[in-house]
Amino acid sequence: MNQPVSASHPLKHYIWGQGCDGWNLVDTAELSVKKERILPHTGEQLHYHERARQFFFILKGRATFEFPYGRQEVCEQEGLEIPPGQHHRILNETGEDLEIILCSQPSTTGDRINL
Repeated sequence: MNQPVSASHPLKHYIWGQGCDGWNLVDTAELSVKKERILPHTGEQLHYHERARQFFFILKGRATFEFPYGRQEVCEQEGLEIPPGQHHRILNETGEDLEIILCSQPSTTGDRINL
C-alpha cells in the first residue's frame, strides 16, 4: 500500500552544504523528488549531471540560478528546467529561507560532476 510522504515524514532527511535541509519524497533509480530548504546567503557548488534532467519549483522565497552564460532569478510559485549537461547551481541570496521541490529524472545518484 502506498503511504503519504512529507517533510515531517520523508523517506529520508539529510543535511547538505552549509546546514541546508533535504527530504527525499521519492527515491528510485528512475525518479527522485526532494524538498529542500536552502538557508539565507548559501547555495550549492557549480556542477552538472550527465543523464538527469531536473526541474526546480520554488515553494517559498526567490532563487538565483547561475549558469556559464549568466544568472536567472526564479520567484515563488515559478519553476525552471535544467537539461542534462547544463552547468548550474542554485543560490539563496536573500535573508529568508528558500524552499524548493526538486525533481530529477533519472535520479542524480552517481550522476553529479562538481566543477
